[in-house]
Amino acid sequence: MKIGILSDMHNDRQNLAAALKVFDREGIRTVLCCGDVTDPDLISLFTGLELHVVEGNIDHDPKGLARAVARLGNGSTFGLGYSTTIEGKRLMTLHGHMADVLSDAIRSGLFDYVLHGHTHRRRDERIGRTRIINPGALGGTRSETRSCAVLDVGKDQLRFVEIGA
Repeated sequence: MKIGILSDMHNDRQNLAAALKVFDREGIRTVLCCGDVTDPDLISLFTGLELHVVEGNIDHDPKGLARAVARLGNGSTFGLGYSTTIEGKRLMTLHGHMADVLSDAIRSGLFDYVLHGHTHRRRDERIGRTRIINPGALGGTRSETRSCAVLDVGKDQLRFVEIGA
């Protein structure tokens, strides 16, 4: 199963729309968002998808985001963290601004994948049995090109997709 991973949109509607087109071409129906959506109005762009959003440090209207995500239906969720099992693999999604929480999740050995954002830098690293993925940022300040990621969980294949490059 392929999933879409994105983070740090910081209200960049254009780059989010481009990332969603990539996911649509890939046949992705489930998207994990590692935080910093910022504006609850952006959530409407995810209509028809199953979306799981974690709260980032720039998400100053968490109640508005929670309401917007709830309106999507499809089992979509909003919270401080999100964990699930896909094809027998355990995934944890966090924003990453609470470094101790992120570190604990990575070092716990409980997850096959820990997904996070916050740094605006792509990351694909293994620590023990855990693969740590940061899709990079779609908006905000950056030191890299803007990007999202496609993860085929069953095949353990990750691809970063540059947006607007």
